[in-house]
Order: sequence, then C-alpha cells, then structure tokens
Amino acid sequence: MYTDYDVIIIGSGCAGLAAALYTSRAGLRTLILERETMGGELMNRQLIENYPGFAAGVEGPELGSAMLDQATSFGAEIEFGDVTGIKDKGEFKIVKTADQSRTCKGVIIASGAHPRKLGVPGEEEFAGRGVFYCATCDGPQYAGKAVVVAGAGDSGVTEGLYLERLGCTVTIVELLPQPKASQVLLDRANASPKIEIRCGTKIEAIVGDDSVSGVDIQDAATGAKDRLAVEGVLVRIGLIPNTEFVRDTLALTPAGQIPVNENMETAMAGVFAVGDVRQHSPMQMATAVGDGVTAAMALGRHIASL
Repeated sequence: MYTDYDVIIIGSGCAGLAAALYTSRAGLRTLILERETMGGELMNRQLIENYPGFAAGVEGPELGSAMLDQATSFGAEIEFGDVTGIKDKGEFKIVKTADQSRTCKGVIIASGAHPRKLGVPGEEEFAGRGVFYCATCDGPQYAGKAVVVAGAGDSGVTEGLYLERLGCTVTIVELLPQPKASQVLLDRANASPKIEIRCGTKIEAIVGDDSVSGVDIQDAATGAKDRLAVEGVLVRIGLIPNTEFVRDTLALTPAGQIPVNENMETAMAGVFAVGDVRQHSPMQMATAVGDGVTAAMALGRHIASL
C-alpha cells in the first residue's frame, strides 16, 4: 500500500542520523522529524574524545553536520515537527505532529533525552539568568566568572573543563561520595588550579536578585552549610528520555525508557526505539549509532515482509 514515507525517524541525533543513513541508502523513502536542533545533542558538545576514528577528538557540531549531510545525500528528508503521538494501523503507522499527520510503514524513535533538573528553590526563577544546562550553548557569557557545575559524571566534568578554558573558576558539586566521571577526565580536572570537585555535597538553593549570585550547599555527612559566591550554575545531573508522546501507546520503564528486543523493536511491530530512549541504553554516542544501524536494518526486513 502507498504511504507518505516508508520510514519516519523521530529525532536527528546520532542514533536517528545513523538510522536515516541506512534506510535512505537502502532506497527507503525516509523522513526525519526534529522538534528542536538538527543534529540533536551532538550540536551541544564542544569536544567529543570517545567517538571512534578521531584520535584528537572531534567537535560535536562538526560531527553532527557531517552525519546530517551524509544522511541527506542519500535522499533522507528533514523537517521540524513536534511529534505528539504514533497510531498503529497494522501494516502502516500514523505519526502525528502538532499540525499534521503522516503515514509510514515503520517508525524509529530516536528522540533523545533532556537534562534532569535539580528541583531546588531558585532553579526555575533564575533559568536563563545564571542557571543553564549546556556549556557550549551558554557558557561563553560566563567567561572569566565563578561557576558551579552540578554533577560530577562525564558530562559535568567535561563541561567543567570547557568552562575552565573560558577562564571560569569552576566548582563541581556532586551529591554522591565519589565522582562518577572517567579517570582521564578526573585527572585533567584535578590538575587544574581553577577546578575544585566537592563530593558528598548537596545543592539546597540557588540565590540572587536579578541574576544568580550564590549557591547554598550542605555537606551530606556533617550537615554543615555554606554559600558559594558564583554567577552561574550549570546543571548536568543526568538525562530524562523524551518519551512523553508515546506514554499512552507504549509501556515505559520507571526511568521513562522504552523496552526493546535485540533488534531495537518495541512491543508495537514496525516501531523501533534507539539511543537514549531505549531500555538499558548506556547513553553513549557510539552505542546510539549502533542502535540506529540495528533498527534500520531490522526495519528494512520488516518492510520487505509486508
């Protein structure tokens, strides 16, 4: 039967673009729908050092643009659209956006994730006025200033190192007793006189007048409280999968991810989930690319069987 597209891919991060490369190169009419930034989280990463093939690292926007160009060179189409739901019609699916609906034979959900918020007083009030969630996007406006980074995982430490290169004095605050970042990143942070990592420390509030002027913290072990004088707060404490639009269609894990089988297929035949949104994802760019390729190949087989 005729459908608007053979494949609709929701999200244009590395998982979605890898899938689009494979489906479009296989001759399947492919549409990528993106609600925010083409290239997804790749475009927010200043330097990626753990993606295979780049010994000196690669800038996120450079890699994202190259992957986007490669997918579109084989015919994948791209559009902006906020997907609101997927409807199963057996041999075809309906993908709904805020302004229209499109039919396809298979769907790959690669909608990624968004930053988890601290949920403390002052966070919402000072959003955009000292509180930010992407160092590459907003960090330059804090160049040379004192900044707190919430979270000592790989993302937090990487972005703390980027802020340090902008001349910032950086305090990385982590609630857990030990940082979660890889040792190579910790070694770099510990070697910098402008970066301090404080573990076992809870952020209780973000304070200021017209903009951020400080962060109230508490020692988790002793209960001792202190206020750090800073002008910026970067929050990097984890990610929440962007799966709200399938909450009424597919079962989700307590973490909001979508269960899949070894082919990345969901409980709905012909619908696949890849990258940060699928259950047990390590949330790494290299594995997200593999997810996209696996799903694209399996979807090709599914369409051939219709």
